[in-house]
Amino acid sequence: MHRANLWLGIAGIVTLAGLVFFFVFGLKPGIDFTGGSLLEVAYSDGSRPAAPDIRRAVEALNIGSVNVQLVDPQGAQLRFKEVTEAQHQEILNTLRRDSENVATSTAATGDTVIATGTTASSTPAARVDELRFDTIGPSIGQELKERAIYAVLIALLVIIAYVAWAFRKVSKPVASWKYGVVSIVALFHDIMVVVGVFALLGRYAGIEIDSAFIAALLTVLGYSVNDTIVVLDRVRENLPRSNEDFLGTVDTSISQTVARSINTTLTTVLALLALLFFGGETIRYFILALTIGISSGAYSSIFIAAPLLILWEKWGRRRAT
Repeated sequence: MHRANLWLGIAGIVTLAGLVFFFVFGLKPGIDFTGGSLLEVAYSDGSRPAAPDIRRAVEALNIGSVNVQLVDPQGAQLRFKEVTEAQHQEILNTLRRDSENVATSTAATGDTVIATGTTASSTPAARVDELRFDTIGPSIGQELKERAIYAVLIALLVIIAYVAWAFRKVSKPVASWKYGVVSIVALFHDIMVVVGVFALLGRYAGIEIDSAFIAALLTVLGYSVNDTIVVLDRVRENLPRSNEDFLGTVDTSISQTVARSINTTLTTVLALLALLFFGGETIRYFILALTIGISSGAYSSIFIAAPLLILWEKWGRRRAT
């Protein structure tokens, strides 16, 4: 804690970068918030066309702009405006015809001459399986966006109220409500790290956010404040019986909790990394947001919330003198 200014400076730079990325690039909303259709398909081995070919084939059906993202070895996700069931089936038929053309082309170049002089293709018959099809209307998307904002704001207000209540008996040298404020500052840092990363991913990788992203943010809020409370609560316990000044008491409290915070975060992140690399495509970015936010939460609990309390206490002493 004697290097509080350094830790807060690093956190300030990271938070500022997240804000810049957010305001410059913004988050790319998915169909959950804008409305539209999502089609996910899986191709048989060797029959998946290139993403531009898939996009051109589907856009030829006059359904507007189509966003294509290749997933897994032979999968693809297509996002486009809301379509009817007839258009949905027409899109599937187009994808299957396109896949058959790719398979035929592969077979023509991969035929092998066998002893009898006949030819045999090493490419299996083309097949396109529909894995998922979701359609969300624009009005529902707007409602989901508003509810997501309300959910985050309500969560923040409840967290402030809870922390202020939990530390209600602490009045010196830092008032109880200040514990709630530093907790929210730490949470803001964690949220901006996640938002900043996804703003970059949306700008350069076309990654969209959906309702799962909001769920990830709320999970990060809960996990981060839990970690912060562990550190601050140890400060609260040590204050009445400590012979050190406030800085020394906070420093001792962190030394007593840092191993617990790191171990808890590490075990959680290891599980998340396993899901990130070996889980399904549909939860990949949800897990990525959790991994970033929870890792950031370990930093903010130790190197943001506690140093802010120390600086606040110093400012209070200076004003008193």
